[in-house]
Amino acid sequence: MLTGMIIILSYLLGSIPSGLIIGKRFFGIDIREHGSGNLGATNSFRTLGVKAGLIVTFADILKGTVATLLPLWLDSTLDPLIAGTIAVIGHMFPIFAGFRGGKAVATSGGVLLALQPVMFLVLLVSFFITLYFSKYVSLSSIIVAVTAIIYSIVLGNLLLIVVVATLAFFVIFRHRANIKRIINKTEPKIKWM
Repeated sequence: MLTGMIIILSYLLGSIPSGLIIGKRFFGIDIREHGSGNLGATNSFRTLGVKAGLIVTFADILKGTVATLLPLWLDSTLDPLIAGTIAVIGHMFPIFAGFRGGKAVATSGGVLLALQPVMFLVLLVSFFITLYFSKYVSLSSIIVAVTAIIYSIVLGNLLLIVVVATLAFFVIFRHRANIKRIINKTEPKIKWM
C-alpha cells in the first residue's frame, strides 16, 4: 500500500510541468509552441530568459530530489533510487502536460543530489566544463550522462549502476535529434559563456 502510494506520488511529482507552468503563468505562452518545443530547462532558458530558466531548472531538480527522498521520509522499503526513476519517467511523460515532457537531465540530477551529492557536484562541474568549451547544452548533457555511468561503476553499487545507466539512456535517447544537429553543425550554441 505504502509502496504503491510512493510510486504514484513520485510519478505525479515528476509530472509537474515546471516550464509550462512558469511560461503560462508569468509570460502567457506555452513553451511547447516555441524554441525546441520541449518542456525542459534548456527551452525555458531559450524561450523565457535566464531568470525563468533558472527557476524551471531548480524546480525540475527538486522534483527528482523530493521523490527520491519520499521512501526515506515515509519509512518505506522501496529503494529511493526506484522512486527517483519513477519521477524522471513522470518528467518525460507528464500526465499534466499530455505526456510531452522534458529530456530528463535536471530531474535525473535531482535523484543523484538526494543520494549522491558529491557525484552530483562532479557531474555539475563536468557539465559546465563541457559547456564552456563546446557551447552546446545538449552535448554537455550527454557527456554528463556518460560521466555518471563511469562514476557509478567506480562506486561499485550495482543498483546505482543500473539506475544511472537507465537515466543516462533516457537522457541520450531523448537527445538523439540534438546529436544529428551537432553532427550537421546546425545545433544552436549558447552565447552567454
